[in-house]
Amino acid sequence: MAAGRALIVALHVSSVHAFEGRPSDGPRPDPSPVSRDHVVVRAGLGLVGDRYFNHPAHREAAVTLFSASVPGDPLPARRNIVLEGFDVDSLARHDVLSLDSGDGPVRFEIHRPANPCAWMDVVYEPGTFRALRGRGGKRCVPLDDGVLRVGPVEIS
Repeated sequence: MAAGRALIVALHVSSVHAFEGRPSDGPRPDPSPVSRDHVVVRAGLGLVGDRYFNHPAHREAAVTLFSASVPGDPLPARRNIVLEGFDVDSLARHDVLSLDSGDGPVRFEIHRPANPCAWMDVVYEPGTFRALRGRGGKRCVPLDDGVLRVGPVEIS
């Protein structure tokens, strides 16, 4: 994995799971805005305020990293940290990725792919689900407390 610079283009935190039931019924609305200009990260727990924060079943998958690869707004994909200029899907299990958007580095240990689902054809255009196979991002666990912000990010 090469060190370098990229952009955090979106940060997503939601207290509820919007993709329940049948995709044809549409997603459940969020009770509050999900887009953030910054997020608070807690080691081993996830992003403060997110539905997977300190959730025992998601300890190794509390945060999802995603390469900006969908046309338009990346927020409907419901991935927590969206990066432009870095190939998240090239990361392997147990790789450690460090992101520093100006408040100090925050490391994440990669655990598994975040496979896309049929909902992608509902919140984006038909065919997006298939187009994102193998490019749905990575689920990971934060190793450090810290803050991440939308904008330029140092990666190592």
